Amino acid sequence: MRLLSYLLDGEARYGAAVDGGVVDLTRRIGRDYSDVKALIAANALADAQEAVAGQKPDHALDQLVLLPPVLAPEKLWCIGVNYAERNAEYKDNSDLPKYPSLFVRSMSSMTGSGQPIEKPRVSDQLDYEGELVIVVGQGGRHIPRERAWSHIFGMTLCNEGTIRDWLRHGKFNVTQGKNFDRSGSIGPWIVTADELDPRGPHDITTRVNGEVRQQDTTERLMFPFDFLISYLSTFATLKPGDMIVTGTPTGAGARFDPPRWLRDGDVVEVESSRIGVLRNTVAAEQ
Repeated sequence: MRLLSYLLDGEARYGAAVDGGVVDLTRRIGRDYSDVKALIAANALADAQEAVAGQKPDHALDQLVLLPPVLAPEKLWCIGVNYAERNAEYKDNSDLPKYPSLFVRSMSSMTGSGQPIEKPRVSDQLDYEGELVIVVGQGGRHIPRERAWSHIFGMTLCNEGTIRDWLRHGKFNVTQGKNFDRSGSIGPWIVTADELDPRGPHDITTRVNGEVRQQDTTERLMFPFDFLISYLSTFATLKPGDMIVTGTPTGAGARFDPPRWLRDGDVVEVESSRIGVLRNTVAAEQ
């Protein structure tokens, strides 16, 4: 099932993407589950599947304003330096990391597929980072790695947009450069684990104006999905609807010589063949 959130007449709603459009689940089961996160928390995927079965689409997909599939996750974790060769891009002769690099983003820094991502006034260094995203289903603390897969509800995509010259404003953190309003995107939908085995392998490709900039596969992750679930739950209770952005491959704009920053009007596409395409156009902040 492909679950998504969207705006209709100014109201946030949710539904299932099907051939020919979107079946509105807000109208059918919203009295029981107010949004995608509530559906996940209630372990009510079967109810959603039953509500969609045999239904014709209520809306054409291209007529909707898409939102991030989970509107208000308690936690949006982001993993850095997770694909082979990523550590070498830093050219600091450091050993491979023993543990993942980790930071958090606010949802105000994210928009949905098809919506503009914003190049801020204060910087010309907006960069793209195409990533696969784990959506947590069953929550928990101290989750053993061998049980981690059962805690994944599904997967989606992220353009983890970064303002590079703001990453090092602080001595020890990257938070500022990772949290500019509307600088990244998540979507277009969650593909649930019953249709898309999180174990993979999963491919990931990023294009800018049709040109492939990043391309890799989860077979080359240094910290696989099950490790991330177990590691994060060691110190924080994972909650239904939490999202884990699992790292970007080599080839971000900052790694070119000279760097290739995103400009007003550029189109960024993040694609995984079994999930779909997250597509956004860059717009300068007004």
